[in-house]
Amino acid sequence: MTIRVMLVDDQVLLRTGFRMVLAAQPDMEVVAEAGNGVEALEVLRGIQVDVILMDVRMPHLDGVETTRRICEGGRKEDAPKVLILTTFDLDEYAFSALKAGASGFMLKDVPPSELLAAIRAVQSGDAVVAPSTTRRLLDRFTPMLPATSGEPSRPELKRLTEREREVLLLVAQGLSNGEIAARLVLSEATVKTHVGRILTKLSLRDRVQAVVLAYETGLVRAGGAGA
Repeated sequence: MTIRVMLVDDQVLLRTGFRMVLAAQPDMEVVAEAGNGVEALEVLRGIQVDVILMDVRMPHLDGVETTRRICEGGRKEDAPKVLILTTFDLDEYAFSALKAGASGFMLKDVPPSELLAAIRAVQSGDAVVAPSTTRRLLDRFTPMLPATSGEPSRPELKRLTEREREVLLLVAQGLSNGEIAARLVLSEATVKTHVGRILTKLSLRDRVQAVVLAYETGLVRAGGAGA
């Protein structure tokens, strides 16, 4: 199956470079491009896209608001997956985009092989934020989130079993499924099942949003400690 990709960035040269990389892949096709969020939303009305590579800082409508509108519109299962492209000094924008519904983020200077792997991972529904990067991002920007105290504030968390809550804590600390399996002495398949149930019960799109939710509700604090 060919992955239909859209490039959204106000830098024409950058879009050209990404297009050349993707064009060399037998399973990918760049089907649309846009120079800002307004153009992207207009183009999306007339074309079907699987994955969007989205810049965060653009004129007229930035990548965060564009991502929010894309992820809120229509059925979640039909909405394109958004992969945010950012730089280290713009991580706060990436964090906001993850909250808005993006499936992950990558640095603009990522090696082509990693970018291609990320696109395929997003298309298949997997997370694309490396555990180490997740920890670094959240440890840096958790102080920006509203302060919480006592029990986590989201009622849905009460739907989780003790084991699911334990898995969510480890996901929020940036552990991969393999690392969680080793920590809890479970198979990776079992961990994957638990993660799927957590996402369903909490009405979350992917494990990236699960991480954000765990920090926002105070289930996990900066540094990865459980509440």
